[in-house]
Amino acid sequence: MTSSSGSSVLVIGGGVIGHACALALQARGWRVRLTDPDREGIAPSWGNAGHIATEQAQPLASPATLRSAPRRLYAFGGPLDLRDPLRIAPWVLRYLRACTPGRYEHGRLALRGLLAQALPAWRRLADALQQPQLLREDGHWLCWESAASAARGRAAWAGTDIGDTRYHPLNAAHLADLRATLRAPVSGAIAFSGTAQIADPYALAAALRSRFAEGGGQRFHHRIDALQAEGDELFARTDDGQVLRADRVLVCAGVRSRALMASLGLHAPLVAERGYHLQWREHDWPQRPPLVFEDRSMIVTRFDGGLRAAGFVEYAHADSPPDPGKWRRLRQHAAELGLPVRGEPRAWFGARPTLPDYLPALGRCPRHPSLYYAFGHQHLGLTLAAVTGERMAATIDEGGEAPELAAFDLRRFAR
Repeated sequence: MTSSSGSSVLVIGGGVIGHACALALQARGWRVRLTDPDREGIAPSWGNAGHIATEQAQPLASPATLRSAPRRLYAFGGPLDLRDPLRIAPWVLRYLRACTPGRYEHGRLALRGLLAQALPAWRRLADALQQPQLLREDGHWLCWESAASAARGRAAWAGTDIGDTRYHPLNAAHLADLRATLRAPVSGAIAFSGTAQIADPYALAAALRSRFAEGGGQRFHHRIDALQAEGDELFARTDDGQVLRADRVLVCAGVRSRALMASLGLHAPLVAERGYHLQWREHDWPQRPPLVFEDRSMIVTRFDGGLRAAGFVEYAHADSPPDPGKWRRLRQHAAELGLPVRGEPRAWFGARPTLPDYLPALGRCPRHPSLYYAFGHQHLGLTLAAVTGERMAATIDEGGEAPELAAFDLRRFAR
């Protein structure tokens, strides 16, 4: 193991992945500088459903997902929208290759192994923050609105790899309570165990920032335009011409990671897979685990700060304007379901960083040995944040390539 005493790391990206990595590095004695232009806390890390989705052991690059895509299109009432198909055509071709049975199975085993450590790592991170109440291990619920969709859904879940999680029919008392709360019918529901939620994403963000500062971390709000190498030295150049240097550089910049890696001639085939949510401060939703309305591809989560309804898988340029129709559809879902909400909700959208095989990129760059990366977590950024922090800190501290991260090496896209 290398000595980290007095050594520095520049973490580019201040979302949940960047902060988890920064704190894990601090715990190993590294001096950490973190930079992110997101001053308002609007990144996808804080706009998600708050669900620790350890049941999602099957990558979305799969034959089953590919078969279901036509009926899930936004134009037909589903969650899937390709707003910029020509721009993402090369990514789609890679996605199709990743859906072949052999590649899918390789990805499933790799993701399953990472997810098995996700919840234990979150317990350790919550304890390190001295806020174990941020992690609620009450599982989550999933329901259907018709007998036909319930039958299809149960059959689908029976054939799905859900990792170390389990599910069972929602008990009669909870089902009756759910039916009494909602206007829409509930024909069936199941309850998962072994999953969890974050009590409130913004409280988590505040706790991460506070702990980072307490550990002596330096925070900046630069936008990094490019990475540059001079011999063995690597540095980051900001949009206002400043140069940031450190012994190691860790790229955790979400969808912006693609351009940063490209500035060194490295290919990271990321796309912006955008999600939307509405959050109501005033509501009468009881304290329940996150609830997935599978027929509507929508998840409703009660946070300490309000009730959030989230959904959609929109492929679009990261900087293109939002589609107001998606917020209207979320409002329509909320009204049809009879969610007990009042007042005007806060609207949000953000871009998940997604690679064609729906696996993250985790590792070290052989061409530039001081460069490390952790991005491309798609829908599982929150879920995998804590274990990613631990794995990346260990990899950087040990100064080599970690065999256990081989499946997530970015070089897989060069093959």
